[in-house]
Amino acid sequence: MLKERIITALLLVIALLTVLFFASEDVGVVLFGLLLLVAAWEWAGLAQAARPVIRAAYTLLTALLIGWLAWWTPTGDMPAPFLWLQLLVWVATAVLLARFPVAVPRPAVALSGLVILPLAWLTFAHVLKTDAFGAWWALYLFVVVAAADVGAYFVGRRFGRIKLAVQVSPGKTWEGLFGGLAFVALVSLGAAWWFDVPAPHVAALSLAVAAVSVIGDLGISMLKRSIGLKDTGQVFPGHGGVLDRIDSLLAALPVYVIGLRWLVSP
Repeated sequence: MLKERIITALLLVIALLTVLFFASEDVGVVLFGLLLLVAAWEWAGLAQAARPVIRAAYTLLTALLIGWLAWWTPTGDMPAPFLWLQLLVWVATAVLLARFPVAVPRPAVALSGLVILPLAWLTFAHVLKTDAFGAWWALYLFVVVAAADVGAYFVGRRFGRIKLAVQVSPGKTWEGLFGGLAFVALVSLGAAWWFDVPAPHVAALSLAVAAVSVIGDLGISMLKRSIGLKDTGQVFPGHGGVLDRIDSLLAALPVYVIGLRWLVSP
């Protein structure tokens, strides 16, 4: 299982690097949008839409919202209220996590997906297409999220004792969380040198992004557990569905852009 996960992860890394550095920005934005449409199909499942026609309609509605955002903001602009709206959804998710087990109404699950997925697309497009940010800063977002995940996994396996959210994700521990944050802090030192920005500033940004990414991971896990689902899909061998892979990224995106606007003046 671990071998399968590693092979899949390596292939995903190769695909990500190819898209970011060997394709145009528009290609990267379009491909991310297509990925989010698969995630929309899975999110409809989290809202307990069992019939394929309902899932297809939900996916189509997500596509229309992405298309409207692309038409409305063709230069990759990102209005600040859209960032705060995403954060509001993740704050609400954190509140539900603290109260779990709690029933999450199906309409609320469906509506949250229609907010998060299209706006996540616009946020990623903003990072990729803004001259002051671009492909390298887009890559660093993935690096931070991956570092938090990898650090938490290995530290949690070796030293994990105190459960982080036992009713949502029994395998996660506080030791793993702090191990992931420590790994991110180390990674941020390299980023400070690469981007030529103050180390304390990029460390603060990186740690904030890593911390919030955990809410995305646990939030999707909470929705899965509430309906008795193990994975959101079977797209990636050993990794489950698209949402299982990008849940942390979805929560991290608005915090990352808010931080970048503070760290790097467009």
